[in-house]
Amino acid sequence: MDSNDISFENLPRAVAHLVSEIAEIKFLVERKEPPIIPVKRIPIDIAEACQIIGKAKPTVYTLVRKRLIPCYKNGKKLYFFEDELLDWISKGKKKTLQEIQSEAEASFRKNSRKANVDSNQNLQR
Repeated sequence: MDSNDISFENLPRAVAHLVSEIAEIKFLVERKEPPIIPVKRIPIDIAEACQIIGKAKPTVYTLVRKRLIPCYKNGKKLYFFEDELLDWISKGKKKTLQEIQSEAEASFRKNSRKANVDSNQNLQR
């Protein structure tokens, strides 16, 4: 609410607005959490990207050329963001044998239920 809009007629609305603002501030203070401030994403160069992902420069250039790694180009210089590189690494996770087995069992159960439903429908016809 704008301070210029306060008049006798809209005084109750102004007070209600102030009460809600105070309640929000009180809630933040009680939780003792700092306000959320967006983190600035600072681009890094290829040398830092090589250190993060543990690859040599020629390998990174090859990944960029094949468009397999997230990057940005401005002029002749390549830029990367650390969070994107870490996400790229995490997407390449190899499944454990236990994960593969549990997925196979779940798929088998799903397909066997579907086969049972289909066979029951054929028997009813």
